[in-house]
Amino acid sequence: MQPKIIHFSESTFVGISRCFSLVDYQVSELWQSFMPRRHEIQNVKSKQLFNIQVNPSDYSFDPKTEFEKWAALEVDAFTTIPEGMQKLIIPTGRYAVFTYRGDVSNASDFFRSIFTQWLPEAQLQWENRPQFEILSEKYKKNSPDSEELIYIPVL
Repeated sequence: MQPKIIHFSESTFVGISRCFSLVDYQVSELWQSFMPRRHEIQNVKSKQLFNIQVNPSDYSFDPKTEFEKWAALEVDAFTTIPEGMQKLIIPTGRYAVFTYRGDVSNASDFFRSIFTQWLPEAQLQWENRPQFEILSEKYKKNSPDSEELIYIPVL
């Protein structure tokens, strides 16, 4: 597990968001509502999909704590926001970028190892800013050949 540490510039997104917890994880339903409507978004920068998590200010990693999850596309400008969608701005910041390969079955272990093993060993701290995954053309839902980039905000 060897991430790149990068400076992420402020970026703008349009998408659909929902609040839920890890206990009541409804990410599939979120994406099912977003995918048929993604073509409605204007000024799209690329075809990359963003799975974004925005945590409350007092986020504690308790599985029952609710957070905001987004299915979104990056845009150049907010000219028209489709009905039922919202805009989101991710501020500039430092991120550790990990490559995750495989299907979703090992994802929770991968995330756990980032927070419990990699961060302490790297002597970095998690910062409560949006964390996200980029699902590019290498992403293949539920495939062992799938690949995505995981962006974890760090101090």
